[in-house]
Amino acid sequence: MDDQDRRRMIERYFEILLSGDFEAAGEVLHDDFMQEWPQSGERVRGKEACAAIIRNYPGGGPTGTLRRVVGGGDVWVMEADLHYPTGPTHGVFVLEFQGDKVARATDWFADPFPAPEWRMEWVERM
Repeated sequence: MDDQDRRRMIERYFEILLSGDFEAAGEVLHDDFMQEWPQSGERVRGKEACAAIIRNYPGGGPTGTLRRVVGGGDVWVMEADLHYPTGPTHGVFVLEFQGDKVARATDWFADPFPAPEWRMEWVERM
């Protein structure tokens, strides 16, 4: 599998995350898939547990936009804007391949916050 194939696999991973179609998870997730959320100190073992979390998320899973995918070889980073029933958040996901499947995901989330006035002269609004 080359880098272009891995990029397509990551885009498919994001589609599955948003669609909740975890019947399709086998296309992209390794049998020993593990997901970690360092901010909450949680680890999810197995694609079935990952699917159950999305299916049972209060109010439903997220919608979102994939902003950027960078990487090469077995390690890739995906950046996305997500909107959960509880509100918007930004996500950064480090994805690690084993063979031709995503074997590990380490995810960080950050809610938007207002820019402080004191630094306005040095920044531009996005």
